[in-house]
Amino acid sequence: MKPFSERSPLVVGAVSLIVLAGLVLAAFRIDDLPLIGGGPAYRAAFRDASGLAPGNEVRVAGVKVGTVKGVGLARDGNTPYVRVDFRVSAGDVPLGSATRATIRIKTILGQKYLSLEPAGPGRLKTGEQIPLDRTASPFDVLEAVQGLADTVGRIDTAQLATAFTVLSQTFADTPASVRASLDGLSRLSRTVASRDEQLRSLLDHARTVTGVLAQRDEEFRALVGDANLLLAEVQRRRDAISDLLGATDELAKQISGLVADNRAQLGPALRRLRTVVATLQRNRADLERTLRTMAPFITAFTNVIGNGRWFDSWVDGLLQPFVPQTGGR
Repeated sequence: MKPFSERSPLVVGAVSLIVLAGLVLAAFRIDDLPLIGGGPAYRAAFRDASGLAPGNEVRVAGVKVGTVKGVGLARDGNTPYVRVDFRVSAGDVPLGSATRATIRIKTILGQKYLSLEPAGPGRLKTGEQIPLDRTASPFDVLEAVQGLADTVGRIDTAQLATAFTVLSQTFADTPASVRASLDGLSRLSRTVASRDEQLRSLLDHARTVTGVLAQRDEEFRALVGDANLLLAEVQRRRDAISDLLGATDELAKQISGLVADNRAQLGPALRRLRTVVATLQRNRADLERTLRTMAPFITAFTNVIGNGRWFDSWVDGLLQPFVPQTGGR
């Protein structure tokens, strides 16, 4: 085998570029590789996407087993439908030939995930599509509230009330039961018309609230997750908390027993202590004055004995002070 130094640089460079291009392509399409990819790929047909998006989870019995890779419009003859491409990457998931797929709501704010229900004999082939008769979509509350707000906003409530009133007058000569029903409809329409502004405001506020909640979906999920962690930690510490409460109860019993056993001695001691405290209270002014007057003495005494094992002092006036004589007559 020839060494690289003896080979043509053009051939070596071309082969290196081809290998490098292959590695880059494999890095971008790593999910499609047979051994280290993201698992087998499947498809599912739905009548509508219901807010499902690429990157959402794929779950079996509530456990994440894969990821949604794509959501797009497809056509079966003249019938359009939504095709969802997904991969199952969590080990050997037994998806039978009659497996069902459902788009479910993950959070109360409308985030979705794809739920698989394994069923039937055999195995679902890689790349096989779950048909429309084995799929289902959820009812989206956020879209319903927003759609209701838009629909009510386009209703002419005054014209609706007038129509019901005219209808009631037209059927004035009909039997009493029919007239009562129409009168009730007329009163209902007038009530709705009188509350038109409040109803519009309520629905507008509901739409605003749902929009804010949808925008804060990540924060809300993080809050719920932190609450779950807190509850899990409390549950893990349940035995420790139970032991602490039991020990506290036992301590209270021991203290009660101690007080009961020494009641004869504690009573006189507390009475004497009360007498001492009362005496101190009566002489509080004298004690304060004594402490103030003793402070300079204690300071001076501390200075005297603060230089070691001897007293540092001096005596004043022991000898007659020397006064020099000046000349004079």
